[in-house]
Amino acid sequence: MSMNLIQFQPGLSMPEFLRQYGRESQCRRALYRARWPKGFRCPACGDRRRSSFRRGAQTIYQCRACQHQTTLIAGTLLQDTKLPLTTWFLAIHLLTSTKTNMAALELKRHLGLCYRSAWRLKHKIMQAMAEREEPRKLKGFVQIDDAYLGGERNGGKPGRGSENKQAFLIAVETDADLDHPACAVIEPVRTFDNAALTDWVERRLAPDAEAFTDGLGCFRRIVDAGHAHTVLESRGGRAATEIPGARWVNVVLANVKRAIGGVYHAIRQAKYARRYLAEAAYRFNRRFRLRELAPRLAHAIMACKPCPEPHLRLACNFHH
Repeated sequence: MSMNLIQFQPGLSMPEFLRQYGRESQCRRALYRARWPKGFRCPACGDRRRSSFRRGAQTIYQCRACQHQTTLIAGTLLQDTKLPLTTWFLAIHLLTSTKTNMAALELKRHLGLCYRSAWRLKHKIMQAMAEREEPRKLKGFVQIDDAYLGGERNGGKPGRGSENKQAFLIAVETDADLDHPACAVIEPVRTFDNAALTDWVERRLAPDAEAFTDGLGCFRRIVDAGHAHTVLESRGGRAATEIPGARWVNVVLANVKRAIGGVYHAIRQAKYARRYLAEAAYRFNRRFRLRELAPRLAHAIMACKPCPEPHLRLACNFHH
């Protein structure tokens, strides 16, 4: 079997990571560049002029135009964190450098935190991934499939009616020959009905997208939205990965299910599927540039608004 060059590309090794982000001052400089790449901008008025002073362990930046005071992490996903920035960066590195996913329990052991802190850290990082993936639209040739997370409960409804299953759509953009995948969208839906598909198509497919799907009835909404639509012969098992027009969506789907099932074993699909699926999409869509994953994710975190724990635990899977 030939070597997969994407899988074997060099990432950011742990020694390199520690040289770049091993000290609090290095992490602070990296976050400053991520938040203000062209220099300080007042979050209140946008002015560039500022002065700074220390208040306890914090550096306060004060705008000279409007006197607004802020800190490096105020108004970001890191707001009010009690953890060192080095812990955040190490979590980012661990969650992006592993070939498979990393559960909060394993993250807890690596970082020396209590489980609740590790869970909160992981879900905030996944929230940044989800927000980064939110505006993505697929163009050109797009392979689409319907799937479920979770299995049947003892004594519960069988099959698709199971209370423990979360419906989601997976779509993979490919080149014109359908041979090379570019990027993916993996997102929960309430159910596979006309309303859910119409909303999904509007948000996730660019005007020029041509869709390839199986014969599920709700996929007819793709044609109603003005897209070319090819219905493929449905096959199960390994044969599904050999169908032109469905190969890559089935390969990515199998990898996602294997990663979630093998690493997490059980997640609360009804509340958190959106984040776990967004994590899979985020990693897949940046697989060509592994060395840049940590700094790019730090930039995404600084672009996110605060997300306190109550909001994390009241997560909604669906687009509003």
